[in-house]
Amino acid sequence: MNEKRVTRGFGWGLLLLASVAFGAAPNPREDTLKDLTRRPSAERSVLGIIAGGASGTYIRVAADMASVLDGPALRIAAMVGKGSAQNINDLLYLKGVDMAIVQSDVLEYVKRQDGGREIEDKIRYITKLYNEEFHLLATAKAETLTDLAGKKVNFDVAGSGTALTATLLFETLNIAVEPTYFDQATALQKLKDGEISALAYVAGKPTPLFEKIATAEPLHFLPIQYTPDLMETYLPATLNAQDYPALIPADRDIKTIAVGAVLAAYHWKTDSQRYRKVARFTDAFFRHFEAFRQPARHPKWREVNLSATLPGWTRFPAAEEWLQKRPR
Repeated sequence: MNEKRVTRGFGWGLLLLASVAFGAAPNPREDTLKDLTRRPSAERSVLGIIAGGASGTYIRVAADMASVLDGPALRIAAMVGKGSAQNINDLLYLKGVDMAIVQSDVLEYVKRQDGGREIEDKIRYITKLYNEEFHLLATAKAETLTDLAGKKVNFDVAGSGTALTATLLFETLNIAVEPTYFDQATALQKLKDGEISALAYVAGKPTPLFEKIATAEPLHFLPIQYTPDLMETYLPATLNAQDYPALIPADRDIKTIAVGAVLAAYHWKTDSQRYRKVARFTDAFFRHFEAFRQPARHPKWREVNLSATLPGWTRFPAAEEWLQKRPR
């Protein structure tokens, strides 16, 4: 054994014993670490909100919630999610998840599954947030949706909200495509390499995924026609050059559809601590809502109408009470 290492270790041992024996002052860095790792006080509500992927709108909206609402009485823990269907599942079963951002059409999808009718008793909504646009980015070989028949179209990861909406859209329009389920970043590269013909993505415009595409790249958005069958579930929307200047000419609008994004909560019993935590969040969220409309926040906040209702959904009781009591 190295004699110097033994001597050095012995010396440090003596110093440690001496500090204990003579009451040496604790390391100030240790005090700082204790402050940082201290358990939340009983007066501070910590709420977990499951959002979306790193490149999507959900996580940016959840981050805005944390920035605006974090304070002595409230702490928002924003978590990256894996799509609307998984977010509903996490809201139901994952410890520490109190709220979730999901697509409005996902609840109906879950209700159609075996035993899914029980979902109506377990999920409530605090507010409809905004509409998200359906993006269908394709290579130059595809000019219309029918050109994608029999071709590979990426539906995002399995279980995602995009996968659900893309499935419903192509089924409604009776266009049979070959779905793939790559994450969006991988799918975009495969689209550029010609390995797939298009990628679908439900996200609030403008989404960062498409902001780095060069003008010279032979990619473009395909228009979605407003058929009566689609309009039973979705809203009409457009994409334009202001949203994606590298992909859309200044004098053109691209027709598409939109699906609502929803801030959902678990339906806790009203006399439970978890209910009171979500109620405390709801009060703070509604009272400080104007702060979300400031330029530093995501532009989608300016589309939110707190009073908007959602067919098939039931409002969280504390949210309904707040809206009923607010000054008209």
